[in-house]
Amino acid sequence: MRAVRAVVTTGPGSVEVRDMPAPPRSDRAVVRVDQAGICGTDLKILAGSIPVEYPRVMGHEMVGEVVHGAPGGDIPAGSRVLINPATFCGRCDLCRRDLRHLCAAGGLLGRDVDGVFSEEIEIDEVFLHVIPAAVSRDAAAVLQVLATVVHAQRTVSVFPDETAAVIGLGVAGQLHAQLLASRGANVIGVTRSRWKRELAAGLGAGRTTTPDEAAEIVAEATGGRGADLVVESVGTEATLARAIELAAPAGHVLAFGTVTDGTGELPYYQLYFKELTVHSPRAAGPADYDAAIALTAGGRLHLEPLVTARFRLDDAAAAFAAVGGDNLKVVLDLSPAGQGAHA
Repeated sequence: MRAVRAVVTTGPGSVEVRDMPAPPRSDRAVVRVDQAGICGTDLKILAGSIPVEYPRVMGHEMVGEVVHGAPGGDIPAGSRVLINPATFCGRCDLCRRDLRHLCAAGGLLGRDVDGVFSEEIEIDEVFLHVIPAAVSRDAAAVLQVLATVVHAQRTVSVFPDETAAVIGLGVAGQLHAQLLASRGANVIGVTRSRWKRELAAGLGAGRTTTPDEAAEIVAEATGGRGADLVVESVGTEATLARAIELAAPAGHVLAFGTVTDGTGELPYYQLYFKELTVHSPRAAGPADYDAAIALTAGGRLHLEPLVTARFRLDDAAAAFAAVGGDNLKVVLDLSPAGQGAHA
């Protein structure tokens, strides 16, 4: 039986590359994985803080080439594609209301079912999105994250010259800042990292600042009123509290980072006193992936600078260790050329 290599976690803190049965040529599409991004969810799965059934093939961000098209399908072999990793049933009330990303029977590749850190995967064609040649390879590696950012920003209205602060300038925060700037907002990027502030400034943020000076800079930019929109893109109770504090009365807070616990010390009174609206988006839908691809192909956004490290599949453990710190997007490179890739 033909085998493919895959990155598998066998328990908390344990990751290995092992041979797995290759996908059969069936009524589903088979995709040869070219590159796969590592995100915070993968780190939590590896650490055991997100429970999974072991052993589990990890990963949910990928770009690849269709090597076996679904019989009677619309995406032929040879197409470059990305995968929407949020599975759905297609039959429930939420799916019928075009809210498939919220499907109660759905799940996430690499968490609820085997994922994409594999040389080949089998998937229903409905989860595939074709990437045109105009999108560079580095940019394609960030499209899955961009789709979630697009989905999140669909929940807020941003008018030209309004002030939007983005707290946290990791991959998602950088994308939020770029997309908000492209929508006409005056963007203030907030992070302790100097090089991330410099990157955001080069990609469209009008101002950048440290968290300690954020209140002063936002007040200066808005005549003391506060930001019309604040995007929290870190995922801690402290940064969500800061977002509430920076928002103007009647403003909006976009809680993009996933906060799973805390002390319960959010400034709840400010939520009431300022009459704030808090948005809590989740995942992305098919239309968000198509929009992300179109924005990138049209040159509206620049994703290439966000890919800062590439590792071979065999070096998966080192790739996980490289996430964070001085890196933005860390990518597992499964291409023949990438088998010589290093950070």
